[in-house]
Order: sequence, then structure tokens, then C-alpha cells
Amino acid sequence: MPKEAIGGTLTGQGGAPLPFSKAIRAGDFVYVSGQVAFGADGKLVEGGIEAQTQQTLNNVQAVLEEAGCKMSDVIKCTCWLDDVRDFGAFNKTYAGFFPTEPPARSTVHADLMIDAKVEIEAIAYKPL
Repeated sequence: MPKEAIGGTLTGQGGAPLPFSKAIRAGDFVYVSGQVAFGADGKLVEGGIEAQTQQTLNNVQAVLEEAGCKMSDVIKCTCWLDDVRDFGAFNKTYAGFFPTEPPARSTVHADLMIDAKVEIEAIAYKPL
């Protein structure tokens, strides 16, 4: 089965096309690109790690829905935090999105490419 790009062409500042997809479906797997806390207005939400984690996971959920998946289909997340002191608050908000059978996860401290507190990518498994 061929791979399928989810979400159309992405553009950055000035309308330049970005060299990645929101997600790729490859057979029964959906790979969601790293999401950050951009709100509907295209700006980072304010309010600290809890607000940014909430918005970031809302964005992951929206991309999954475009691919016909739910959060319960997520089998692995990779998370980057810009401040290790946010780990506890991040975990509390994150747990609300995966109340049962949470996915496997890696979380690391990193300098992010934009001024966000968190970035999350996900892999979902949803047989066609």
C-alpha cells in the first residue's frame, strides 16, 4: 500500500511551502509530525506548560482525526520539553489525554526550534 500525506500542503511565514506533512499514513500506521501549541490564530498559546501541553495534544488529536484515528489509537509518543522542571505538570496534563492504556513514550529535554515549551509527535495504529 502506498503512503498517503495527511493534511495537505503546509506553509510557513510568507506562504512558503514547508518540507514536511502533518502526518503520513503508511498502511495501518499513521505518523504525526511534531506538533506545538499553535492555536487557531496561528500563534503560540500563552499560559505555561499546562496550556501549551493541552493545545499541543489538541493539535495532535486534530491531525489524527484527519487521518481517521483517535487518541486511543496512539501507540507511541515522543515528547520534547524545553524545561525539565515542567515534567510533572506536563505529565498531569498529558495523562488526561490517555486515561487508559497510555502509549509508549519517550520524553527528553531539548532546545526547540521555536519558542515553545513542548513538542509532541505520535504514531497511531489503525487497521484500514
